[in-house]
Amino acid sequence: MIKKQPGWVLPDLREAQKRTHQDSKIEKALFSIPVQCQDLGRGKYYYLRTYGCQANERDSETLAGIFEALQFQPVSDPAKADVILMNTCAVRKNAEDKVLGEIGHFKQLAEQNKDLVIGLCGCMAQEESIVQALLTTYRHVNLIFGTHNLHRLPELLYKVMITKEKCVEVYSKEGDVIENLPVRRFGKHKAWVNIMYGCDKFCTYCIVPYTRGKERSRQMEDILEEVRTLKEEGYREITLLGQNVNAYGKDLGIEGGFAKLLEETAKTGIDRIRFTTSHPWDFSDAMIEVIAAYDNIMPFIHLPVQSGDSDILRIMGRRYTIEDYKRLFDKIMAKIPNCAVSTDIIVGFPNETDEQFEHTMDIVDHCKFDNAFTFIYSPREGTPAARMDDNVAMDVKQKRLARLNERWNQYALEKNKAYEGRVVQVLVDGPSKKNESAYSGYTDTNKLVNFEANGIHSGDIVNVRITQARTWSLHGELVEEKDK
Repeated sequence: MIKKQPGWVLPDLREAQKRTHQDSKIEKALFSIPVQCQDLGRGKYYYLRTYGCQANERDSETLAGIFEALQFQPVSDPAKADVILMNTCAVRKNAEDKVLGEIGHFKQLAEQNKDLVIGLCGCMAQEESIVQALLTTYRHVNLIFGTHNLHRLPELLYKVMITKEKCVEVYSKEGDVIENLPVRRFGKHKAWVNIMYGCDKFCTYCIVPYTRGKERSRQMEDILEEVRTLKEEGYREITLLGQNVNAYGKDLGIEGGFAKLLEETAKTGIDRIRFTTSHPWDFSDAMIEVIAAYDNIMPFIHLPVQSGDSDILRIMGRRYTIEDYKRLFDKIMAKIPNCAVSTDIIVGFPNETDEQFEHTMDIVDHCKFDNAFTFIYSPREGTPAARMDDNVAMDVKQKRLARLNERWNQYALEKNKAYEGRVVQVLVDGPSKKNESAYSGYTDTNKLVNFEANGIHSGDIVNVRITQARTWSLHGELVEEKDK
């Protein structure tokens, strides 16, 4: 056990799981750059590496905004950086192992440059065991902070760079909403828009409620103002982000919650609206009606099922039965024209029998998902499931995963084949690095389309006739003048 040093704030998962009835603070003037930090990055470079979900991507846009407000410049080679920062994910162990492996490679850089700052932030920093490992095995890491204090980056950098002290500041709390943070958008025509933070579902396998705090919503007008600004700046698509967007507004007492926010966002007139992630338990009929009613809300829904067996779902703490999920899925498909649905599935959860796994195959047969993110169960220290006996043999897990992937891949190809001969609208991401006339982009149903064209640009919305379908992509040809 590491001896806590003066000024350090170490993570505490027990504290992080507490939930009170106190309203979260909405801070509109909390972030500032102290005078002594204003030139901290002049002539210096930062390297920022992001792991994990869209929430982490959006956090990295904030971190980049803070770095550049401090006058740091970005660099793509960590060997040229004065500050290396890893923004991390804790959902699966293999992601953590990847990060720790990369940090190990940075040791040589630290030995060559005694002034180098090597930092780790994000969800991994909220885990007690990870911080212990960093302080014992990866001692060249000299900056550690969590998900609740991104706004403190100027002061934390100052402490490490100027006073040469190792800095550990990881708050384990319910969390606040901080509105005045800078941002450096990584995309020019697509943008992430946070609508809420945290999660209160406490699925037994998931570490996120501990690392991200409680569910807390931004005020609707702040979200809509951000969307309007993005539209004025030329963005064509926004994705509304939350660990469980369906719970938006419950803490603020907003009548209609996420359905109301979706409708008001659609009324801004921005071309495309997406959202992620939805928990089946909170998916309302009002949401379905709003999605069906507005053409600029994309007919694509990520709806994690996790397992096809009701007993396993109960042990997972998912709060719905597989019959509930089927009813919701069928209602979505009946009421939202041309809707595509993707999902998440875990195989090999503790005590999962062959019969229970077959129920997962049954739900895949029923839903014929357009896409699926499938995983072998990975225990996360500190969660209830981690205390269960992980009693499904690895070779059994691997065989189940292979069967599952083969099955949903068949349906994904079948769904994509239905696009052959159709003309679809594609929001262009950009040209291939190897071929300037080869472009790619996504349909309204989130299908990747590759096609050849000339004279178009990233952010254009074009019509493409699909000529060939593959399991994970569509290929086509430009058929009309672009819509600018």
